[in-house]
Amino acid sequence: MFKKTIFTVLLATLTIFCLIPLLSLTDSAEAGAKPSLETILDGIEKRYGGEGFKADFYQESTLKAMDITDTASGNVVVKRPGKMRWEYVEPEKQTIITNGRDLWVFHPEDNQVMVGKSPYFFGDGKGAGFLSDIKMLRNHFKITLEKSMDAELFRLKLVPLKETVDMAKIYLQISKKTYDALFIITINAYGDETKIRMTNYRFNVPIDDDLFKVKIPKGADIINLE
Repeated sequence: MFKKTIFTVLLATLTIFCLIPLLSLTDSAEAGAKPSLETILDGIEKRYGGEGFKADFYQESTLKAMDITDTASGNVVVKRPGKMRWEYVEPEKQTIITNGRDLWVFHPEDNQVMVGKSPYFFGDGKGAGFLSDIKMLRNHFKITLEKSMDAELFRLKLVPLKETVDMAKIYLQISKKTYDALFIITINAYGDETKIRMTNYRFNVPIDDDLFKVKIPKGADIINLE
């Protein structure tokens, strides 16, 4: 039960990686500060405006009602538009792949493949989907610049224009030097939180389209996510 719930929280967070370049701007306490929110968003869009990137990640998912925190780590490959491959290494191997249309989740230890449609899980910026198309943020979120406790980071609060159970708000912590999204924090309607720390970004590297294709293993148990 916990594993299934964590997977739902994860998908809600991952969608964010498909949206960064589209945002509905609002004023905040730091609206008069320099740089402005618009300047920060321009910097993020420029940083993620290329073909794609590779990075490592560490994830913490907390179920508020159960007071349980689960951790995981691995690497991610993102290619515009809409393509993502999340390779989980710890605590157990699993792979989440989307080509922008379809979604596959492969659990090798169970020889199990979960299949679904990417827009259902990653549409409108859900689940870190914005990273594969940063410009989506402007169309799907109300964004404010908040005070950051870290002098090296900008802190952005994103509230979806259409709130869902899976995604009530998102916080992005952005490097002031590089405009990398170093922390992505997603909170759902129940107060469950998923925090992803991104490290070792590699931009402008070759990304093979074959990474986003799936060959379902022989004899695999296939489950429809929807």
